[in-house]
Amino acid sequence: MTAGNEQLMELRNKHVPAGVALLSPAFIAKAQGAIMTDVEGRELIDFAGGIGVNNVGHSHPKVVKAIQEQAEKFIHTCFHVAPYQGYIELAQRLNELAPGNSPKQTMLANSGAEAVENAIKIARYVTKRPGVISLENGFHGRTLLTMTLTSKVKPYKYGFGPFAPESYRIPSAYCYRCPYGESYPSCGCACAHKLDEFFTGYVAAEQTAAIIIEPIQGEGGFVTPPKEYFEIVQGICKKHGILLIIDEIQSGMGRTGKLFAIDHWGIEPDLITTAKSLAGGMPLSAITGRAEIMSQPHPGGLGGTYGGNPLSCAAALAVLDIFLNDGLLDQSVKLGEKLQQRFDDMQKKYEIIGEVRGKGPMLALELVRDRNTKAPAGDLAKKLVKLCYDKGLVILSCGALGNVVRLLMPLVITDEQLDRGMAILEESLAEVNAEI
Repeated sequence: MTAGNEQLMELRNKHVPAGVALLSPAFIAKAQGAIMTDVEGRELIDFAGGIGVNNVGHSHPKVVKAIQEQAEKFIHTCFHVAPYQGYIELAQRLNELAPGNSPKQTMLANSGAEAVENAIKIARYVTKRPGVISLENGFHGRTLLTMTLTSKVKPYKYGFGPFAPESYRIPSAYCYRCPYGESYPSCGCACAHKLDEFFTGYVAAEQTAAIIIEPIQGEGGFVTPPKEYFEIVQGICKKHGILLIIDEIQSGMGRTGKLFAIDHWGIEPDLITTAKSLAGGMPLSAITGRAEIMSQPHPGGLGGTYGGNPLSCAAALAVLDIFLNDGLLDQSVKLGEKLQQRFDDMQKKYEIIGEVRGKGPMLALELVRDRNTKAPAGDLAKKLVKLCYDKGLVILSCGALGNVVRLLMPLVITDEQLDRGMAILEESLAEVNAEI
């Protein structure tokens, strides 16, 4: 007899630590496309996508087939011990797809945090410098180094110190709540230029190996920099010999209508980290960078037992085929246009929406109690998530103030599923809007 949600929750509370939090009381039995079905048969429209992992949808047939075919051949050999073609083929394709014309190389790992750790290892090795700069509102993982780079204290860092040394943080390009009290564009993109001043009072440029930035901050609230931001930051980095690492773990793999979100800004980073939707739900991450950088660490200095697992590589190759050959990137662009129009209309109707931001279908709503004071409505964002869940829609809140609702639905979502989900979201928005 299959256990129900309540029984499974009792077992979860007994056998799994409370620190492994759950955002939903529903235990999933199956999922396809943009629909999840729990163990009691209730369907949920998925606007969370496994926190940005299911861009090609749950159990995409081509991904499932690729995994099955590879599993019949072999599951693991360890690429260091007995290499295989899938790893090389995936690295080659990522090198060819990465922004810019410079020759690239790619190493594969297991998770986003592991990708970030390796990118920083490489940057420190190449520059012979210890310092790393990250941004306020940034999120880069939960391991010691990546937790240190992550901005938000609770729940990610609280009680888990001491943290890794030589980590520094600068304000992000949060135009809606400018840390310098300026307004864009009259500010002249001050947040980017302030990086040069940072080297005077916090860490010397000559001691800085890299700066790591998400093109659109995920957990930080989908903060989206102005069009000139990255060009300015990259210019400062080049002037001082600092490597620019772009963290595409949540924003990459078609989430913004482009394979890599940084393509919206038209720059070529030194290093790029990808994970989440890269392998359609399988654990896999990649560090792709300019070959002159990636080739420098000595043999044995990079890698790991499971990095570039054969099943995950097969899944990732199928994911890239889906994007590039099956038109999913075009579908992402169209989805983004639909969502932008719907949210712009909602913003006109509901005072609680202070800002709509993001790119393509990677969009978020910042909820406020007053548009003039921008007082955050974190409690109402939490209530909105609960209201939507009760009506059959899964969404996520985020942001340093907990007042942002982010949308990460699978890009394969049907028009009917999208309309149902948006109707639930708007109905629930109307309810919380009445409370401000």
